[in-house]
Amino acid sequence: MALSRAVAPGMKRVGQGRIVNISSGAGLQASLTGIQAYCSAKHAVVGLTRQLAHDLGPFGITVNSVAPGFIRSNPDTEKQWDSYGAEGQKALVERIALKHLGTAQDIANGVLFFASDLAGFVTGQILQVDGGR
Repeated sequence: MALSRAVAPGMKRVGQGRIVNISSGAGLQASLTGIQAYCSAKHAVVGLTRQLAHDLGPFGITVNSVAPGFIRSNPDTEKQWDSYGAEGQKALVERIALKHLGTAQDIANGVLFFASDLAGFVTGQILQVDGGR
């Protein structure tokens, strides 16, 4: 919120802008990990995205969010992945339509789309980048 608040005035002055938030698949449904605080926070990002899209749209500013699935991208997700064990890892991958985990680059590609002119008439949307989970 603070970053959006910081950049919105300049975007309003020029009459255009793009804000792309990062939420999570956990912000669209109950979290499979059972981490209530994380799930609640990501639901809040989804709500903030949709509200800011409504509030900033009249100024030519789009606001969207990318909702990643499970991405092994940092020590915490590596620890989580390891905690599943071989059977749990296989089960997680089997629940994904594409049958493999995504990468940080997959998430970056979603952000690039929302930041590009291709998404000029897209606002208030949540793009699930999760391989079809």
